[in-house]
Amino acid sequence: MIDDLYSARLLKLAANLPHSGRLAAPHASSEKISKLCGSRVVVDVTIDGDRVADFAQDVKACALGQASAAVLGAHVIGASLEEIETARDAFRAMLKAGGAAPSGRFADIAMLEPVKDYPARHASTLLAFEAAAEAVREAMERRS
Repeated sequence: MIDDLYSARLLKLAANLPHSGRLAAPHASSEKISKLCGSRVVVDVTIDGDRVADFAQDVKACALGQASAAVLGAHVIGASLEEIETARDAFRAMLKAGGAAPSGRFADIAMLEPVKDYPARHASTLLAFEAAAEAVREAMERRS
């Protein structure tokens, strides 16, 4: 079971985090922390219209949280708030209620499906998507 959770693909993603760091002048930022394990994700975004134009993330998390952030970072440029929120909600349902994995640009989240059997890991695995959705929503509110 642990081998399913920490697959070679997942560990490779966790080790290669796209858009790592911080933006110099973000339109909005969001920080999310897992109270259970202390994992922390800070997301910075700029937007162009209703789409993510630039993105950076500072991730201090377990391999599962890093892998989730890697999927987000690899596909978030060009995403709309609706796409991010839909993926976040599907991801949460996949972990907590046995729902289907997100589809579309964030479909790679399906590799984290085994995390559903480890409720203590749900919060840290969802942090990056929660932070991204909050940052994009805030950026859009500030721009309108």
